[in-house]
Amino acid sequence: MTSIDIGINEESRKQIAEGLSRVLADSYTLYLQTHNFHWNVTGPQFRELHLMFEEHYTELAEAVDDIAERIRTLGFTAPGTYKEFARLSSVEEVDGVPEANEMVDILRKGHEQVVRTCRSVIKMTDEVFDEGTADLLTARMSLHEKTAWMLRALRQ
Repeated sequence: MTSIDIGINEESRKQIAEGLSRVLADSYTLYLQTHNFHWNVTGPQFRELHLMFEEHYTELAEAVDDIAERIRTLGFTAPGTYKEFARLSSVEEVDGVPEANEMVDILRKGHEQVVRTCRSVIKMTDEVFDEGTADLLTARMSLHEKTAWMLRALRQ
């Protein structure tokens, strides 16, 4: 590959790509949880949750592609295996199939975790004026914060 000259040195790009890899792993883990819950939700809120979870996992499927492509843009390989995602993710996995209200709580916590991971990476982008990554992370944070709010509202 030819050298990359976008005004961000290689070491900074590497650190940001590593941070984005954590965001990618969190997002993919949350995608899998959301899709699993979409398939397996039951109870009086079945239709509402089934459709909402579908909206969420569809959005997450697009997001993981954007995040992986940003890692590639910075000149690094995006993680892409379950093993790598399990190592990098800070979103907790769940065993079994929880009941509907617990699904909502688990997903809320997952969205909040993605926000925290994004916040930890966005600090690095500020130091080297990586507005491209900062824009991506800011958009992700806003979406996950809004989704967490909506999930919290379901439980009040």
